[in-house]
Amino acid sequence: MIAGFGNNNHNRMPMLSFLPAPVIGVLNSLLLGLNTVFWCLLLYIPAVFKLVIPHKGFRVLCTRVIIWISESWVACNTGWMKLTHNTRWHVEGADKLKRESWYLVLSNHQSWVDILAMQRVFNRQAPFLKFFLKQQLIWVPVIGLAWWGLDFPFMKRYTREYLIKHPEKRGDDLKATRKACEKFRYTPVSVMNFVEGTRFTPAKHDRQKSPYQHLLVPKAGGVAFVLDAMGDSIDTLVDVTIAYPDGAPTFWDFICGRVPEIRMTIDTQAIPEHLKGKDYSEDAEHRRNVKDWLGDLWRAKDERLGRMLARQDQNLS
Repeated sequence: MIAGFGNNNHNRMPMLSFLPAPVIGVLNSLLLGLNTVFWCLLLYIPAVFKLVIPHKGFRVLCTRVIIWISESWVACNTGWMKLTHNTRWHVEGADKLKRESWYLVLSNHQSWVDILAMQRVFNRQAPFLKFFLKQQLIWVPVIGLAWWGLDFPFMKRYTREYLIKHPEKRGDDLKATRKACEKFRYTPVSVMNFVEGTRFTPAKHDRQKSPYQHLLVPKAGGVAFVLDAMGDSIDTLVDVTIAYPDGAPTFWDFICGRVPEIRMTIDTQAIPEHLKGKDYSEDAEHRRNVKDWLGDLWRAKDERLGRMLARQDQNLS
C-alpha cells in the first residue's frame, strides 16, 4: 500500500511554506547548520569517553547514546522539513522495518536528497543508516569525529595499480573492513550502499551503455565486501527504490522546498546464504554469483522505478 508520509499536506499547508523559496532555502540552511552543530557538540561527550575508555561494554553503551543523539538530529531535520516543505511523500513498505535488526540497504542514487529522504523514512523505524567512508573523511571538521563515534567504517582502498606494485597489501582492505565491522555485532545496524557508485544522469547512463532504462550499472564489489566481512551477522536485504516524478532535485531545490513529490518503495528479503563469507577477489564463481544476484535485483528495480514514474503520469492524465 502506498500511503502519505510526513507532513500530511493534503489537509493543511506547512506553517512557513508561504515564504519565497530562496528565503526558505536560507532559513533551512541555518536550521540545518545549527541543528548539526548542536547535536554534534552533545555527541562529542560520549564519543570522547568511548575513545579514552577501552572497555567493550562501556563502548557499546556509548555507541547507543551516540545513536540516540544522531536519531534526534534526524528528527529535528524532519521538523524543519515539516515546517517549510509542501512535499508529498508516498512511502511503501516502511512498516516491514524493525529497529532490532541487522540490514544491508541497497538503493538507486539520483541526488544528494536521497540520503536525507532515507534518513527521514528510516529514522527510529530501523537501525541508524551507516555508510562506508574514505579514510580521509575522518578529518572533516565537526562531523568527522561524529562519524567515528557512530562507528562508520573508514576504508583505505588500494587501486589495482598499487596492488600490482605492492602485492603484499592484497587483502589488507578486507581485513580492515572485518575489523571495523566487528563493532556492528553488538549494536543493530543498517549498512548502506549506493551500488551504482555515483548519481544517475542521462550522460552517465549513455556513457555506460547501461542495459537499464532508469539505472546505472551496479557495482558488485562493495556489496560483496560487506557480505564477506559481515555475512554471519546480516541476514536481510532492504531494497530501496526512490523516485522523483518531477525530476531528480538538487540539494538546494530540496532545502528551498521545491520538490513537489518523493516516492519510495522499501522491499525486504533474505540474503542468499551462498553469497556470504566468501572471498570476492579470489573466487571467480562467487564473483559471478554476486553479480548475477545483483543484476536480478537491478532488473526488478528498473521495472519498479518505471511503474512508480508511470503511476504519476497516469495520475496527471
